[in-house]
Amino acid sequence: MTRVEVAIVGAGFAGIGVASALRRAGRDDFVVLERGASVGGTWRDNTYPGIACDVPSHLYGFAAHPNPAWSGTYAKGAEIHAYLEQVVDTEGLRDRLRLRTAMAGAEWDAATALWRISTPGEVIVADVLVLACGRLTEPVIPSVQGIEGFPGPMFHSARWDHSAELAGARIGVVGTGASAVQIVPELARTAAHVTLFQRTPAWIVPRGGDAYSDADRARFAATPQALEALRADLYAEGEARFASRSGDSAAAAEAEAVARAHLEHQVADPALRAALTPDYAFGCKRVLLSDDFYPAVASDAVTLVPEALVEVDGSTLVASDGSRHEVDAVVFATGFASTRQPYAELVRGEGGATLAEHWAGGMTAFASTVVAGFPNLFVLNGPNASLGHSSSVLMIEEQAGYVARVLEHRGGRALRVDPEAERAYTDEIAAAAASTRWMTGGCRNWYVDERSGRLALLWPGTVDAFRERLARADGSEFLPSPAIEGITA
Repeated sequence: MTRVEVAIVGAGFAGIGVASALRRAGRDDFVVLERGASVGGTWRDNTYPGIACDVPSHLYGFAAHPNPAWSGTYAKGAEIHAYLEQVVDTEGLRDRLRLRTAMAGAEWDAATALWRISTPGEVIVADVLVLACGRLTEPVIPSVQGIEGFPGPMFHSARWDHSAELAGARIGVVGTGASAVQIVPELARTAAHVTLFQRTPAWIVPRGGDAYSDADRARFAATPQALEALRADLYAEGEARFASRSGDSAAAAEAEAVARAHLEHQVADPALRAALTPDYAFGCKRVLLSDDFYPAVASDAVTLVPEALVEVDGSTLVASDGSRHEVDAVVFATGFASTRQPYAELVRGEGGATLAEHWAGGMTAFASTVVAGFPNLFVLNGPNASLGHSSSVLMIEEQAGYVARVLEHRGGRALRVDPEAERAYTDEIAAAAASTRWMTGGCRNWYVDERSGRLALLWPGTVDAFRERLARADGSEFLPSPAIEGITA
């Protein structure tokens, strides 16, 4: 049995971010549990062709760890994975990591006011449990009749099978979201043909961006203030983008015009262009960035099927319009279980209720971080802690700071969230979200929980607003609780 003050589950951006915040706050009694063989989370698991971030690289990193060596405006997946490994070493976190150690369960022990976390090798006992498990970790493959009988390679984009022989193959790709717009152009270069199944088109804007030269990287390394200025500019640009998602009609119309012009410029065929044009408001679903997706789809190398995949008949994929398409391999770019987090089934709070049961009507938390009925528990990247307009790392940094601040003043007490505080925060979120495109744009997106109809994933405001909201959390979100004998801060 291992006894620590803080157990952190997950070693992606969120887990590394909170571990770094604790270390800088002088709290060293923690362990980081990671089910994978290395740190990195999303950027370890996703290795598909063309994977890259769609947030500018100098904003998609920790403020305390600027990286002058990014290869370009948008970092490639392997670079981001390497960056996180570097942060772990710079922060001296390597000896706190328990790799290949999955959380099998976690239970609040009311008698001792401790969390007992089960892993395959041992039980870890902690005063505090931090769930930094990520929101895009469990791939979703749709239920399709006959899928089990497909004779060739078939896999999700987040579990890429690098042993599959795809060059010269006929490949079916299911989905046209953020992963697909990166994958399809890459496959189209070497496949015999790509058949792309699209249920709903996406709004796509130009990606742009450049590779950084050796001189650029040398300048960034020699002049840290240049990196700081660039990050500040990128931050301001990101904050300005919120207007087109928040219900600002003029900003949304301007952004939509850019997307329509991009489509018209890159796709000459009116029928294909019509099939690629969304029928919902700009910003309702995730806005994508690509300069090569439309040209790939418009080429002879790709056939767009603007229908859902409904059946697999041997090596034939059948669309909802009855059309049949022979393929040798299938790639599902169909997203993740986002509003129903798998880890929630494993965590039991006071009275034995699971986090999944508490979230049966959709994920909720006070300050997007602490949950009523689950003492001394913090959730990063969970309810209303993601962004639809800028870098999610910015939100992680704010949450990590909140965790460190709350623990500094814990004083050996069990931190029990006032249920009324959580309800009030949830109502506050709902009121702020009501006018946003995510709620009013006429689409179905993965940000809204279908059980409650609430915006459950995204923060319906700017990063500045989130920072200000967390700064107003003064401890009154927790119920009065006496210090527990034998427990120290």
